Amino acid sequence: MAGLNVSIVFFFLVVGLCQVLRRLSKRLLSPGAYECLARELAGSVQLCTSCLELRMLMDIGPWGGGFGADVVMTLLFLLFTLHAASSDGASANPTVSLQEFLLLESNLSTTAAKLLAQAVGTGTGWAATRLYWSWELTDFHFIQNLIASECSSSIHTSLHHAALLEGTCSFLLHLLLLKLRQSHPLYRVPALAGTVTFLTYTAGPFTGAFFNPALATATTFHCSGNSFWDYIQVYWLGPLAGMLVALLLYQGNIPRLFQKNLLYSQKSKYKIPKARVGAPVEGDEPRHKRKGEKSSSEPRA
Repeated sequence: MAGLNVSIVFFFLVVGLCQVLRRLSKRLLSPGAYECLARELAGSVQLCTSCLELRMLMDIGPWGGGFGADVVMTLLFLLFTLHAASSDGASANPTVSLQEFLLLESNLSTTAAKLLAQAVGTGTGWAATRLYWSWELTDFHFIQNLIASECSSSIHTSLHHAALLEGTCSFLLHLLLLKLRQSHPLYRVPALAGTVTFLTYTAGPFTGAFFNPALATATTFHCSGNSFWDYIQVYWLGPLAGMLVALLLYQGNIPRLFQKNLLYSQKSKYKIPKARVGAPVEGDEPRHKRKGEKSSSEPRA
């Protein structure tokens, strides 16, 4: 289990370094630059490096270290919980940033900056992890270096089935994100971590269960077995379609494109009580006199 302990230390070291980066950038940069660039950059580095190391344990651990999928799934749950709690609101996922744009929560320049930061952060995380593996601190890393140049595709089913799986995972994740937007982190973080763990356990054997285009690009696009267009269909178009369906189902429309609700009728939450006509109370003087009736205030002849 020495190799597993080294990986756990690596996980905590990555989270600590990214946390230092967040704190420094928050002090040195303006709030807008921090939220668009530094926060997404740090979150993408943290997510990419952790997922790459975890996938290495998932591939090599069962026969190289003697531990099963239960250990890896437990680590995944704990890592995603730690990531969601420490990311300071960063999504590190292009489909989440595009969802915020479609919900009118961010403008075009902000969304473009987030996508750029996610791409740079994911690439940096991939390069840093490969450098860490080259040190061969454990037997796992030694084996990983031997097979890294001949990695195979994570798609182990038909393209249509793979795209449907990635789209379904993305649909469920985004539907949960929309539902829990206003929830307290104490409830939101474990709910998201549990959902990601379940989806990875279910769809992982077929597609790797990325449902994150940037993470999939850094992890599997360079592997042989499928073409670049195949990867685009499964890991980009699938999650994007899942996000759009989740947004349309939850909102009834896509605010950035049209305001009319296509699925749900907009009814007022408050009922307006109908006016009730009360019976005349004895002794009350009527407001209007009948035609021809003289007023009491008129002088008598």
